[in-house]
Amino acid sequence: MAQTRQSSPQSPERLTRPPDAEPSAGPADGWDAGPIGPFLAVDPVVDRLRALRTAWSPADGVAVFNRVYLTVTEEIGRAIEAGAFADRKAATTLDVRFAERYLAAVDAVAADVAPPACWRPLFDYRRHPGVLPLQFALAGINAHIGHDLALAVVDTSRALDCTPADLEDEFDRVGDVLALMEERVREELMPGPDLLEVTDPLTHLLGCWSLERARDGAWLAARSLWQIRRLPALAEEFAERLDRSVGLVGRMLLTPLARRP
Repeated sequence: MAQTRQSSPQSPERLTRPPDAEPSAGPADGWDAGPIGPFLAVDPVVDRLRALRTAWSPADGVAVFNRVYLTVTEEIGRAIEAGAFADRKAATTLDVRFAERYLAAVDAVAADVAPPACWRPLFDYRRHPGVLPLQFALAGINAHIGHDLALAVVDTSRALDCTPADLEDEFDRVGDVLALMEERVREELMPGPDLLEVTDPLTHLLGCWSLERARDGAWLAARSLWQIRRLPALAEEFAERLDRSVGLVGRMLLTPLARRP
């Protein structure tokens, strides 16, 4: 994350509502994840992602991202079980709320309903022969980090009756896992030298997007949404503009570059 942001100190009471906090207000339309339960496990999310992996063709662009995201979710689940997070409940809730955003987009498309704007490019281009697997993976990561992560932080803050600042350590730890996975994605899906010679613009295109910048933007957006949560119209407009701007970046990442067979 940005060097100017400092992690919140750990304490047993850090997920307790501040004494002067006002009662929770309902979120603005467009960033409510629905009913909030007392605790959520990661396993059902992993099961759902595995089911999608089986249902989709490996060449499907959404399936490419889904495979990457499944690996990330499994890794975070193992880290939670191993005690890598100081607050297991906060980490699990954030991870599940995060995943729910992607799965909601999948369900929307399956129901013939438009998904959030950030996800539309990936679903629109999922079978385009000119888009490379690496582009599909990064476009999905862009949508999920740039938009979904910010809203998931707000969802989790409401669920645990805390503030985004209380979740900063979990946010950073999840972000570290995502950064490692992005490196692996680039290594595994980067075209070979021959193809890169043909699609030289790929290097420039991928250089225009940074996971670190996307994480910083998500953190700022989460804090901003939390500050304006009692101004529903403003919060809704902010979330909508965030959605559209992330979608625009995703469409750029999916610029067809590969030669058609």
